[in-house]
Amino acid sequence: MRGAAFLLAACLVPAVAAGQSNSPAGSVSVPILPIELPFAFDGAPAPVPPEVVSRDPSGRVTVRVVRLSAPLRIDGRLEEPLYSTVPPISDFIQVEPQEGVPATERTEVWVSFDRDNIYVSFRCWETHPERLVANEMRRDNYAIFQGNDHIAFMFDTFYDRRNSVLFEFNPIGGRLDGQVTNERQFNGDWNPIWDLEPGRFEGGWTIEAAIPFKSLRYRAGRAQIWGFNVRRGNRWKNETSFLTPIPNALGDRGIFQASLAATLVGLEAPPGSKNIEIKPYVVSDVTTDRLVIPQISNDVDGDVGLDVKYGVTQNLTADFTYNTDFAQVEADEQQINLTRFSLFFPEKREFFLENLGLFGFGGASGDTPVLFYSRRIGLNGNRVIPIDVGGRLTGRAGRYSVGLLDIRTGDEVVSRTQATNFSVVRVKRDILRRSSIGLLYTGRSITPDGRGRNLAYGADGTFAFFDNLAINTYWAQTKSDGVSGDDISYRAQLDYSGDRYGVQVERLVVGDNFMPEVGFVRRDDMRKTAGAFRFSPRPMNIGSIRKFSWNAAMVHIENGSGRLETREAAADFGIEFQSSDRFGIGYSNNFEFLPRPFQIAPGVILPIGDYAFDSMRIGYTFGQQRPVSGSVSFEHGTFYSGRRTALSVTRGRMNLSPQFSVEPTYSVNWVDLPEGAFTTQLLGSRVTYTLTTRMFTSALVQFNSGNHIVSANVRLRWEYQPGSEFFVVYNEERDTFGPRFPELANRSLIVKINRLFRF
Repeated sequence: MRGAAFLLAACLVPAVAAGQSNSPAGSVSVPILPIELPFAFDGAPAPVPPEVVSRDPSGRVTVRVVRLSAPLRIDGRLEEPLYSTVPPISDFIQVEPQEGVPATERTEVWVSFDRDNIYVSFRCWETHPERLVANEMRRDNYAIFQGNDHIAFMFDTFYDRRNSVLFEFNPIGGRLDGQVTNERQFNGDWNPIWDLEPGRFEGGWTIEAAIPFKSLRYRAGRAQIWGFNVRRGNRWKNETSFLTPIPNALGDRGIFQASLAATLVGLEAPPGSKNIEIKPYVVSDVTTDRLVIPQISNDVDGDVGLDVKYGVTQNLTADFTYNTDFAQVEADEQQINLTRFSLFFPEKREFFLENLGLFGFGGASGDTPVLFYSRRIGLNGNRVIPIDVGGRLTGRAGRYSVGLLDIRTGDEVVSRTQATNFSVVRVKRDILRRSSIGLLYTGRSITPDGRGRNLAYGADGTFAFFDNLAINTYWAQTKSDGVSGDDISYRAQLDYSGDRYGVQVERLVVGDNFMPEVGFVRRDDMRKTAGAFRFSPRPMNIGSIRKFSWNAAMVHIENGSGRLETREAAADFGIEFQSSDRFGIGYSNNFEFLPRPFQIAPGVILPIGDYAFDSMRIGYTFGQQRPVSGSVSFEHGTFYSGRRTALSVTRGRMNLSPQFSVEPTYSVNWVDLPEGAFTTQLLGSRVTYTLTTRMFTSALVQFNSGNHIVSANVRLRWEYQPGSEFFVVYNEERDTFGPRFPELANRSLIVKINRLFRF
């Protein structure tokens, strides 16, 4: 049922009069009048006090939030009156290993609020508390949910049933947060201000979390209805359960599915139109760079800058930046590239991260061009380009999502980059239940090679049906001074991702002159047709195996003149064990036409021509809940005109303690071609020591034989108060191929401090 009239009385809240200044922490307030719901919603009838949760026969869930007359003490102890006077939300439902079956461990949840914060509290019962897996304290490390017992909860603050904000944590207070766009795109680098504290009791563990309303964006008006869901992961038994019924095809990703979340009623939020955040910074550095002319040796420098965030309305936010500095950003993880196409690296700079998913276009992935790629701003190759000033406006207006960006960068002598203005306009409109259509425009005043301006524009649509069927489509065109014709790209993709079956069909066209200079194009001049099929049954009589998987895929790519350039046929078989370990074996058959000579390694050049080759691959992944985990794979077969053997260890992790971890990676390719033999190696490790949940130091050391560089990135990050940070960063690169081994290429020592002022 939809509507609000019959739900008015059901949103009453219990006990103790509101507004008493001497109320104990966690006291709940007495209703005076029924709370009128601000708009219709899709959920079960609201629970009648004292109940806080209701469920209907179709599986829909509605949760009633409780008003507090005094703030909660965030200490993880669950001793306030709230926990004894208000019944908990419980009765979680398994997704894995058995869909629809009650969870084997009890989870109790309370949702409450006062004038400043919304609180979510948990009591997680454990039949074997000694088996808890909790070994990661560093913020935003994916091991918090991939390898640890954890809780995740989401808020769909606009109740659009497609976008949400996500908060996750483990029993020792390690936290991860992010934004979810269109139930698919996850931006885990968004870091709002919020507080949490873990606790333990004889039968399990507890958490109290407080999220300031100032950290969230939501609809205009005091009375609110939000979406809400909770996921619990028991890693020692590899069980996942949710507050609401979730299809097992979605697994852990069910927390992204805002359309299947519970409805949260009874919430009243403060107006957010006057929210202002000012974050000035001071930075000092010492730099040596022997790759520039003239060389720099121990050059001391310093600078200041400013970021400002202003809540234009409750759901529209403006960001301004002056003299932006990203010196504290973690270094990219290097990659070995044996293809003739460019590599893609993720955005990590804070200014670009909030609402980054709004600028996503056409469901970009793989070969699909990215029309807006924020790393084109302020970076040119491995050179940092100064950002003088910039601004953004992002948010929602009714059924529309809006993103505006304008940034001015300065000159950079070494890369010969000229001062450039970048502009982006994004508008999306929600249609149907979970679909959207949109427009995107990007502009660049001067192209990287100095030819003149560049424009890109397009329209896209994302259509979601049922729980597992999606269609992604777009049309786009670019305009560059001095270039005309063959400048269009379009795509149509159908993706069905059920638990037992999966089907994907795609048609992608990228013109030879399609050049979005504020975007990323991995491969141009192509006409791609692709299809994939998956069959993944769950055996009923093999206790150690959760799922088998058979996959088959075909890719056919021609250039604009109809010449076949790439063809790949692949098949693989996989086993997912109940322990979360995985085994896989696969075969691929490839054809590649090189339209021009390709330097695959220094001194090794493949001539123009047709190449057919195939390979076998076998691999095993050890579940991340283990003290030592990671993926090991071996590959062997023909490769272009010769042969290739590859060995890799990826996503490695050794948990020496909850505070100390080592994450090694290693890959080697032995390639033997008539044109020349060579070996590539990529060796690296990230070592992390976490002093507290707000302070850690990490070192990323890497060796890449492709560029003969040994690099080190050492960072200390201390969030000395919420939103305010102190950084010490040391970077160094050395050339292992020079006359003096290893010869220093560049190094820098950076000290940076910022301070958040929130009004």
